[in-house]
Amino acid sequence: QVQLVESGGGLVQAGGSLRLSCAASGRTFSSYAMGWFRQAPGKERELVAAISWSGGTTYYADSVKGRFTISRDNAKNTVYLQMNSLKPEDTAVYYCAARTGLRFGVRSDEYDYWGQGTQVTVSS
Repeated sequence: QVQLVESGGGLVQAGGSLRLSCAASGRTFSSYAMGWFRQAPGKERELVAAISWSGGTTYYADSVKGRFTISRDNAKNTVYLQMNSLKPEDTAVYYCAARTGLRFGVRSDEYDYWGQGTQVTVSS
């Protein structure tokens, strides 16, 4: 069992930056691939970025490539999402998710554990 708690969301102007953190409970954090999803009102939940258990492999949605960076610190049981050059269309609730196994998935149904979400609002 893994419990995930996100933090770092907030209100920021377009062009600004935020860093989201997701703290995981348990001693087997390194056994999980991790992903950051987001869901805007009226839209489906989408994968933004994902990272393998070691951090050696990452994935980014086309809409955030070059602006967002996912990383993890297995010693601290934490995964991060650095978001730069934010745009109003990045406004959404951002969720951290854990997938049992070493490789990440790209669909939400491939993830086993979810955080409660953190709101990110980008004003124009």
